[in-house]
Formats: sequence, C-alpha cells, structure tokens
Amino acid sequence: DVATLDAPTSLEARPARPRITHPITMATASSLAARAAHATPVVAARKSSAPRVSRTPLRCVAEEAAPAAAATTGTPVRKTSMLVIGATGTLGRQVVRRALDEGYDVRCLVRPRQNPADFLRDWGATTVSGDLTKPETLPAAFVGIHTVIDASTARPEEDTLAIDWKAKVDCIQTAASMGIQRYVFYSIDKCEQHKEVPLMNMKYAVEEYLKASGMNYTVLRLCGFMQPLISGYAVPILEEQQVWGTDDDTRTAYLDTQDVAKMTLAACRRDEAANEVMTLAGPKAYSVNEVIALCEKLGGAEANVSKVPVLLLKATRGLTRFFQWTAPAAGRPAVAGG
Repeated sequence: DVATLDAPTSLEARPARPRITHPITMATASSLAARAAHATPVVAARKSSAPRVSRTPLRCVAEEAAPAAAATTGTPVRKTSMLVIGATGTLGRQVVRRALDEGYDVRCLVRPRQNPADFLRDWGATTVSGDLTKPETLPAAFVGIHTVIDASTARPEEDTLAIDWKAKVDCIQTAASMGIQRYVFYSIDKCEQHKEVPLMNMKYAVEEYLKASGMNYTVLRLCGFMQPLISGYAVPILEEQQVWGTDDDTRTAYLDTQDVAKMTLAACRRDEAANEVMTLAGPKAYSVNEVIALCEKLGGAEANVSKVPVLLLKATRGLTRFFQWTAPAAGRPAVAGG
C-alpha cells in the first residue's frame, strides 16, 4: 500500500517476479569460479532480416552468474549501518542527509579527488575512498554494513558501460559475498519496455542480476527529477534563451529528490519492501509543452521554443551511448512517461 511508506508522492508496489525467469538468473551460483571473474554483458546476434538496427537486452553468461549471498557469521551488524554509493550526486546527497536525520550511521563511498567531499563529513557521515572501476578498492567500504543504497550513475564524460553495468556487477558481487542484508538500487520506470536505450537496457539487466544475487533487495524505479527542469527550462525562459520542445505529448510524473530520499528510507525500514520492484512517481505528470507553459506562466515571460521531432530524438539516442535520464524533459519524452 502506498500509504504505508509515508511517502508524499505516489509509490506503486509492483508484484514480485519469479526469481528464476530471466537468462541472467538461470545460471547457478556454484559455477562462479571466484569474485575476480566479473560479469560482462553479452549481446545476442541480431537477425539480418530485421528492418532496423535495435539493441538487445544485456545478459550474463553462466560462468559469470551473480553469487549467492554469503551466510552471515560473527557479530551481527547494526541495522542502522548504511553505505551510500554515489553520495555526492544530486540524489545521493539527499539520501545521505535524510539518513543522518533519521539516526543512521552513514558511510559514503567516494572517489579520490582533488576536491574531497568535505560537506558529507560536515553533516556527520564518514567517507571511504574507492573507485567503482577498480573492484579491489570496494570491499573495505562494505565491512560492517547492513544496508547499501546505490545511487551512482555515470557522468556525461564517463564510460556508461563501465559505471552503470560493470561497476554495478562488482558492487553486487562484493555486497553478496560480504553478507549485506539489504541492497537498494535505483532504476528507471518502464526500463524493460525501452531496451533500445542503452542506459535503460543496463538498468533492467542490473535489476535481474540483483535478483539473482541471493540478497534482500529493493529496486526503486524513478520517472524523472524536478531539479533539471529549473536549469533546462525555467532559467532559460527567464533569460530569454532558447529552450527545446517536441511534438510528443508523453507525460512524466517528476519527483523532487528530497521526496525520493524520504521514500527510500521508508522502504529501508519496512520488511515488506524487501525483494520488491517499486515505482516512485510524482503526484502529477506533465508533458514537455506543459512544462514550458507552466514556466511561462510562473515566470511571466514567453519562451523561445525550438521544436525537435520525436523521431529525430529517438534516432539520436540510438546512435549515442549515453542516455541521461535526469536531463531536461525534451531529451526523453518518448521513454519516460509516468
């Protein structure tokens, strides 16, 4: 029930899927030689008769299946011990702040950088250095942790396959081998319906890989964030700059990242949220044109709109390797309906 999670926005619990239904889950954990054998995506050959080029779902070969969760022994970890991956991002920092406010002991996995994430320590979190592309740096961050919240995603300049697929596999393998009790993963709404989009294809593959890990998991599928609309539409309209629109009327139920953080912590507290795939959506859905009209009304300015055909956007996404699902609405009208 939506109300049981005390969420300010709608939270739709989807029925749990059978655990052994996908090629990624058919392999047995006993075939895993060692943690060093990292899973790699395998793309099935396309039929020559296909009328157009399309991407097929990522899957894992049997030798690289997700390991079963390790049996927990020794001193039990506190349920309030939490690791946040991607803690410096738009969503990750909100999760950290909310968890600290609710009394969790929060550890943040951060990459070594010249400008360290001092604000996380100022809030009361602890940080540990690690690189998602270097699996050997990960285990130390997982020691003594009960719940992992994975909010990481590739930046535009980064290798999406390395961060949003290979690194996810490494993190799930590490968590399972160290007996993590709950793994929370952020996915994208309707990702299984749009596997031609690389990032959505990877998100769905990670969902299935996580289900096969043997850990208690919670997958939270998101529709889109409100925050990018400010920089993508509100500010340009006020400054009389050009904004991008489309001829598509698909609506998206945008979310505030603070609300996502609140619902995430509610899901962590509730046992009934374990082993569930749930969609988080805002209270109202908007099309691109409705977003632009609302910004015009609230800002008292007329927008300079350049329309881009949806078919052109789809073609562009098919040629590019990166699909930024938190980008302004015009960049994803055909796949992010809510």
